[in-house]
Amino acid sequence: MTQREALPLSDVSVVELGNIVSAPFASLLLADLGADVVKVERPGSGDIMRNAGESGEAVVNAFNRNKRSIALDLQSDRGRAAYHDLAEAADVVIENLGPGVADRLGIGYDDLSELNAGLVYLSIKGFQPGPYGDRPGMDMVAEAMSGLAAMTGRPGDGPVRVGTSIADIGSALYGVIGVLTALRERERTGEGQFVDATLFESAAQWMGYWATYADMTGHDHPPLGSSHPAFSLYDVFETDESDRWVFVGVTTDRHWPAFCEAVDRPDLLADERFETPASRLDHKSELTEAAAEELADWNREELVDALLEAGVPAAPVNEPSELLEDDHLRETGMLVDFEGDHGGERKRLRTVKTPLSGDRIETEQRLDAPRLGEHSREVLADSGYDDADIDSLIEDGVIELPDER
Repeated sequence: MTQREALPLSDVSVVELGNIVSAPFASLLLADLGADVVKVERPGSGDIMRNAGESGEAVVNAFNRNKRSIALDLQSDRGRAAYHDLAEAADVVIENLGPGVADRLGIGYDDLSELNAGLVYLSIKGFQPGPYGDRPGMDMVAEAMSGLAAMTGRPGDGPVRVGTSIADIGSALYGVIGVLTALRERERTGEGQFVDATLFESAAQWMGYWATYADMTGHDHPPLGSSHPAFSLYDVFETDESDRWVFVGVTTDRHWPAFCEAVDRPDLLADERFETPASRLDHKSELTEAAAEELADWNREELVDALLEAGVPAAPVNEPSELLEDDHLRETGMLVDFEGDHGGERKRLRTVKTPLSGDRIETEQRLDAPRLGEHSREVLADSGYDDADIDSLIEDGVIELPDER
């Protein structure tokens, strides 16, 4: 049994026609669980993020591990025919092309389902069909329209984008739930289906309780920064080194005396303004100010240790680079090594794999992030093309190999 065959989705084949984050992330989740994912890219340029600077390279490397890449010209008849062949043998197709693009190319669900009645086809777009259905979608569009950006940041500072492509990633998660549901349903019916996942509606559901709050009270809640509307003390605080922050979350009557004891401030515990959860909320700004003054003299690691030892929820506010040295991620096997591209050269890199596990569920890092078209010949050979057919496709520019560009 191979490494991939031991994984739970080893019998699932996926064709991904994706760019940027949403579709690549969706297929990555399936790939980490063992699915065979073929990433279809445009010859010459590939996934848009391949040419989007260092941050783009990071997206390609982190979210396209465990996949094979074929560079295939879908504008050509022979390229579309090859794509049809791939989809005909696949369990799942995932794409996040613009609205109507796949259908215009003759590679949408209606076209492919005629070839493969069992196909599960995930289409990730900005919006579900409706008044917004033809609008282009992107992460910040969804964050803005859902209210997520308005609730992020501090009062008076203006809307803020979340520090990762959260609506893209969220739509991918919903999409994968849909794919797994459709595969399960296919076991009963033998039929595939179209699965629709979207950025705006994903982000809108996450903002559901804030929409309910507005409906309930008649007004919107202001942005919270790192605080919480129901608790105080609950915020981030700078420690004795600049830009070294700690989160503290006092949410119960047990936490409050433990916090005061851990930081040796019995005077705060005796202060009537902070006696109950309600009074601490009523005097939130004074309590936050007093805590900020106290915690500014603490070493970050010593403060976190003291609070955790006292049973108070606390955490260092890490930079992303600190994840690479995180003991917990390393010891639980969540940090994985792979090879990717940086500045035109291959480099050993690290990232965090899909965090799913169970009695018979695990995820694995198996394949490096592919170079554009690295597996073009291999993928077509797996689809039954002989060497002469593949050479002809290369000669006509329908497919591309890294060393033949």
